[in-house]
Amino acid sequence: VNMYGKCGSLNDARHAFDSMAQLDVVSWNGMIAAYSQNGHGKEALDLFQQMQLKGIAPDMITFISILSGCSHAGLLDDGLHCFLSMNRDYAIMPTLDHLVCMIDLLGRAGHLDEAEDLINNMPLEPDAGAWMSLLGACRIHGDVNRGAWAAEHIFELDPKISAPFVLLSNIYTAAGKWDDAVKAKEAMKDRNVKKKPGWSCIEVRMRFLAFAAGRREIY
Repeated sequence: VNMYGKCGSLNDARHAFDSMAQLDVVSWNGMIAAYSQNGHGKEALDLFQQMQLKGIAPDMITFISILSGCSHAGLLDDGLHCFLSMNRDYAIMPTLDHLVCMIDLLGRAGHLDEAEDLINNMPLEPDAGAWMSLLGACRIHGDVNRGAWAAEHIFELDPKISAPFVLLSNIYTAAGKWDDAVKAKEAMKDRNVKKKPGWSCIEVRMRFLAFAAGRREIY
């Protein structure tokens, strides 16, 4: 189920799931994650409800998958309901991963004030991933000042990753702040931070071909 899900073959994943003689929490988590990872938040929620009706109690992993699925599918109300249900119905205390999912959920939905409040008041110290979720939401919604503030925190926590420099430069560019966009890219060079190229793979006549962004070679 996990293999098919990660390859995007949801029909095969569901067939494997439905063929299992006995389904435990790991089986349900695998199928829910497959739906969530591939942008099928509604299907993930439907399966989550079926899981509970079958008497299988969700665990921490279940809620990470559900919250992530709700975030990518824009299901704000469903995500908030699931988050509240964690502790209320199953006595599961949110971990940093759950809180990062909530920051992403609120941010993608345009609730940047609430996302900022959560990151400022969460019981656990926010890591670079939490700030990246807020920065990504700022890029989506064009919040320049908040994006710069989030990026500064990432620079302090993990100064060698390229993503915050790229996202911040994109935010400035979209806002027409060309000088600031150039400064963000120059800061990346000054700190000797390198962006890894993006890769795409296709299968042609039983061969896998890989293409790197900005390169002519085929591997």
